[in-house]
Amino acid sequence: MVKIFIDPGHGGSDPGAVGNGLQEKDLTLQIAIRIRDILGSEYENVELNMSRTGDTALSLSSRTNAANAWGADFLLSIHINAGGGTGYEDFIYPNVGAPTATYQNIIHEEVIKAVDFADRGKKQANFHMLRESAMPALLTENGFIDHANDAAKLAQPAFIEGIARGHVNGLARAFGLKKKQINLFRVQIGAFRDKGNADSLAAQARSAGFDSFVLAENGLYKVQAGAFSDRKNAEQLVQHLTAAGFEAIIL
Repeated sequence: MVKIFIDPGHGGSDPGAVGNGLQEKDLTLQIAIRIRDILGSEYENVELNMSRTGDTALSLSSRTNAANAWGADFLLSIHINAGGGTGYEDFIYPNVGAPTATYQNIIHEEVIKAVDFADRGKKQANFHMLRESAMPALLTENGFIDHANDAAKLAQPAFIEGIARGHVNGLARAFGLKKKQINLFRVQIGAFRDKGNADSLAAQARSAGFDSFVLAENGLYKVQAGAFSDRKNAEQLVQHLTAAGFEAIIL
């Protein structure tokens, strides 16, 4: 069992960096909660804890004390940058070496792959969250709130999801986490031997407002419009697709 402690920076009376109509404390909490929820729902043998789950002001000492007392295997502190730059960077304590540096390399790589941010590099700093933690720790700075382009991305829920997914992908690689076996009900609207026909149908479905993509499987190009762990959700989508003129089945 891997114990991961997630720290959303700032909170409560401490908004952190502010710019372009955004507050750091809100963004860090959004990212941290998604990281927790994705890891908890999709991966095995991981235990999760957070320094805060609401808009609460906490001292730096209370955050590291909580992680230390819980016996975390890893501490991840989430932040948003400011000061005139742009892009993503992360920090570990100076000269700490492996395994912390290895974790940083992996998580950094996965976040950069997942989001459209300039890569500001892997860095070291004497930050409290890194210095006072009794376990390997990483502090990530996810874009600049005072940079118009970065802020525009951070204002999009899909981009926040991408940041969270990047962190999760890195944590999963770093700690060898295995995905849970989840039975999914897939909604399919066509299957073709000709990829062009599949692409055409997928485009038609997207233009009608349905998320769809082409999946190559067993010698066929299958057009999938959704996948759900709950069959009722799949059945609802089939009804909507049928009403729009598509032939949909649940696999």
